[in-house]
Amino acid sequence: MNVTELKNAILSGIFNNNFNLLYSNTEEAKTRYLKACDSFLQIYGQADNVRLFSAPGRTEVGGNHTDHQHGRVLAGSVNLDVIAVVAPNNDNVVRIKSEGYEMDSVDLSDLEVNPNETGRAISLIRGMCAEFKAAGYNLGGFNAYTTSNVLKGSGLSSSAAFEVLIGTVLNGMFASGNVSNIDIAKMGQKAESVYFGKPCGLLDQSASALGGFTAIDFADPKNPVVEQVNFDLAAHGYSLCVVNTGGNHANLTSDYADITLECRSVSEFFGVSFLREVCVKDFYKNIARLRNKCGDRAVLRAIHFFNEDMRAELEKQALKNNDFDEFLRLVRASGESSFKYLQNVYSNSAVQEQGISLALAVTEQFFNENNIKGVCRVHGGGFAGTIQVFLPTNQLLSYKQMVESVFGKGSCYLLNIRSKGGIEITK
Repeated sequence: MNVTELKNAILSGIFNNNFNLLYSNTEEAKTRYLKACDSFLQIYGQADNVRLFSAPGRTEVGGNHTDHQHGRVLAGSVNLDVIAVVAPNNDNVVRIKSEGYEMDSVDLSDLEVNPNETGRAISLIRGMCAEFKAAGYNLGGFNAYTTSNVLKGSGLSSSAAFEVLIGTVLNGMFASGNVSNIDIAKMGQKAESVYFGKPCGLLDQSASALGGFTAIDFADPKNPVVEQVNFDLAAHGYSLCVVNTGGNHANLTSDYADITLECRSVSEFFGVSFLREVCVKDFYKNIARLRNKCGDRAVLRAIHFFNEDMRAELEKQALKNNDFDEFLRLVRASGESSFKYLQNVYSNSAVQEQGISLALAVTEQFFNENNIKGVCRVHGGGFAGTIQVFLPTNQLLSYKQMVESVFGKGSCYLLNIRSKGGIEITK
């Protein structure tokens, strides 16, 4: 199909099955994809063999900062996503124009790491192409327009969604769909770590690529154990939302890095590389020596890891057993541990800015005043950004009004768990 034919197909409802699967409002989805097609047409002109792709953001449910220590996590892909309108070209160049950004162009004859691209989206494109080429796939050029409603700085991992989107496009166009979702996630992790210059675990990419509630065990990060968990939050009368506190992420790189460095200092005390390899009993026997060697905060962060790693497994089991009360208890405990032990709710370099702490405080006050059985916790990397809230759906509107009176209109976002990860939109 060319762009005009694709637009007519969208209008006629040919893609409605996919839209129904991915989004709560099919008509809104159609409008969004039609607008993306118009933007593609304006930028590139008419084209043949035009295709549609989508990759979701993710919400971390359990396992806060456990993945980089080869721990266990529970995450879910969400209904906010980055979408692409894509058509092949004959230039051996990948061109991607993302809404609100300048065009990125990558010559497929040059896929080496470019230090000048560190921290920029073009590095992720180059990195994903390099990974597919290294896997033996014969790539060709393409033109793409992308647009995203994955909130930046929200802990929903817009970067991982973009990586998975590029991987899904490459998989569909040049690999006949033969690359598994988990392998696309691994490629995304490498692109972000090596090309983008931000060391990261595999949680974000895996959750985006796989879809649904996903439990992941990173004991062997090259071959993570992945289990999808079927659970209907709405059936229990509950909703999930995130509150964006509007914090500034600009100077937080050292805060994130310190968590990894301090965890490593504890693991190296025991002669291993990651906390997952440390015997918990040996850890507690050596706390006095660890305090002197690594410092109290490193010890507390290790305590968080050991408890949170186990908690992620218990959360998975609670969902599988349909024990929602136990699940909520564990989510609450996760949040308390992140606050007290991991200490990633605000940065020590900017103690006057504590939006996450404040959001947690007013949320808990709302629960107490209204006798609501809800839970909240820091969401994602922390230090600034968002909190995650599970609460009864019949209280969602009241909560949204309250919290937006503090953090501004539009700061509270209702999320749905999306059953599919990176996907091509087909008939």
